[in-house]
Amino acid sequence: MTEPTFIDLVRAAEKMAGLLRKANQKIAVSESASGGLINAALVGVAGASDFYVGGMVVYTSVGRQILSQNQPIPPGMKGATELFARYQAERASVVYETTWGIGETGATGPQGNPYGDPPGHGWVACVGPVHMVQKLSTLDNSRVANMHKFALAAIELASQTVETATQ
Repeated sequence: MTEPTFIDLVRAAEKMAGLLRKANQKIAVSESASGGLINAALVGVAGASDFYVGGMVVYTSVGRQILSQNQPIPPGMKGATELFARYQAERASVVYETTWGIGETGATGPQGNPYGDPPGHGWVACVGPVHMVQKLSTLDNSRVANMHKFALAAIELASQTVETATQ
């Protein structure tokens, strides 16, 4: 299988955009390991302001302070977990006042993260009227490839979640 490219991310975002536009709903993003690729792919869709409100890259403790404004991160919650991906998605939706939120977190490589997770380990979540979460394990230590894989997984999960809720 070939590595996903940014164009693949935008194409996936176009599908999600169609679903959101049809339902007259909006989405926001909080991502970490993918470094802004999810947000960039959504903005890469022509007329993105129809469905995309905004997003944040929560890569460091400073970023987490922005994410947790008015709602502290629960004690003991660490990054690169299912709970943190859901928290990111929920907070993105609350902060930007959208129907949907995407959360993404993980270890892209080439080494594992400070929590002991190996490269290629991650989680993506989409929350709104329906919630979905997916664990990622790419078995790859290529940082850039994992960033693209994580971003694509998040966008595809969001499309699936929105589609499930709007059928």
